[in-house]
Amino acid sequence: MTFLDWLQNDTGGLLTLAAVSVALLLIMIMRLRLEPFIALIVTGVLVALVAGVSVTDLVGTPIKASDSLFETGFAGILGHIAPIIGLGTVLGAIMERSGGADALTERLLRLFGPKGAPLAMGVTGLVLGIPVFFDIGIFVLAPLVYVAARRGGRSLVLYAMPMLAGLSMTHAFLPPHPGPVTAGGLLGVGMGWVIAMGLLCGVPAWLVSGVWWGSFIGRRIQVGVPEDLPGGAAPAAAPGPAGSARDTGDGNGDGDGDGDGDPGGGTAGVRTAETAGPRTAVAVAAPPSVALISSIIAVPLVLILAATVAGVTLPEGTVLRDVLVLLGTPAIALTLSVLLALYLLGIRRGTSMAELGRISGESLRPVGMILLVVGAGAFFGKVLQTTGVGDALAGSMTAIGLPVIASAYLISAALRIAQGSATVAIVTTAGIIGPTVAAGGYSQPQLALIVVAVSAGSIIASHVNDGGFWIVAKYFNMTVKQTLMTWTVLETILSVVGFAAAALVWAVV
Repeated sequence: MTFLDWLQNDTGGLLTLAAVSVALLLIMIMRLRLEPFIALIVTGVLVALVAGVSVTDLVGTPIKASDSLFETGFAGILGHIAPIIGLGTVLGAIMERSGGADALTERLLRLFGPKGAPLAMGVTGLVLGIPVFFDIGIFVLAPLVYVAARRGGRSLVLYAMPMLAGLSMTHAFLPPHPGPVTAGGLLGVGMGWVIAMGLLCGVPAWLVSGVWWGSFIGRRIQVGVPEDLPGGAAPAAAPGPAGSARDTGDGNGDGDGDGDGDPGGGTAGVRTAETAGPRTAVAVAAPPSVALISSIIAVPLVLILAATVAGVTLPEGTVLRDVLVLLGTPAIALTLSVLLALYLLGIRRGTSMAELGRISGESLRPVGMILLVVGAGAFFGKVLQTTGVGDALAGSMTAIGLPVIASAYLISAALRIAQGSATVAIVTTAGIIGPTVAAGGYSQPQLALIVVAVSAGSIIASHVNDGGFWIVAKYFNMTVKQTLMTWTVLETILSVVGFAAAALVWAVV
């Protein structure tokens, strides 16, 4: 048997090929600074060729390529997630620019009082984090955190950590964010189950990491409010929408694992009130009510969950079931929510359609990179499945008796720690465990818990190779050591507790 035959046909050779492919991927992303979506394409093509996949199967022919690994790998997942991510992005942008985030935060601060201000910030991050991307949430809420810290006269860490935990939990565990949507699409689980299990496992993780750990560490690390940032010297309006979303892999310090988010110090990337995008006059003069904002956020969640329940409890062919399933399709539910937001937060409040179109267009600019990374990652995963690497790894996991939910978490965590990007960790892990999941005959709740495990692993130990690490450090006036002691530990607790909750639920479903 030649070395090439060993790589292509032997379990040990296939596992070696898998290890080398992941190592090559990490080298290209971390050392060569290649864009993740390009690195994923290059790695996928090389692995396919070494594994003996024919050129025709890989890329098709000049006449027909629709059945090729390349096109089916990209198209299979993008057709599922592209509308969800795009609609969720537009919804978050409209809500942010209407002043809804400010109104929600102010109401919670009044409700919880001065002593409960950290918890109020945590709840704000939790609620606002559903429709808003992680880094945009920071840009919007940071000035409000500064104001709360100045009023309370205590460490900025005490107020920032609960808010960051809320944003991170929703970003990791709940649709319409790219991670859970991508993992759900790759593993074939309904979004309703992802929402249900994400909430069931994510809320306890937020309580432990944000409320308990935030309170513990916030009393031990003293960080003052930066005077040169919005809200530092006096209360100021929140910045406008950011130009990127977390884990896009675009090398702009946005949480993609590139680690170049201005580590040298200063306030690079931090926009002041003067440089932020202007709000409409209507939004500033009369912010929307908290009830309205909460209702718009709740609409897609309620519709998706109702569709999931209807699919289980109502017989096929009934009108009520068909209506609920239609309205609860994630893309339809989010479209309805966006239309409500356009009217209730925009047109009814005096914002022109041209302005709403501009806001929507600006918000969608970073989505392209997210979709490229996800599509390339799905192609890479498709190659691993086709070449038999996934089957070999699945067999090895079975042989050592490691449950699939534990394997999913450990693989995702290892990839996250190594290269920093949650999206890359999720799509690569889903591709690797795909054959095991497909052959396991798991129920929808179990599949949703596997999605939670993959998502939990993808956020562990945010450190210097994660652009989100630098965003947190600079926006909340912390040194690298302080950020490691606060934010990195918070993400690790959020990850471990989220996985532990998923494992406990797994034992009973």
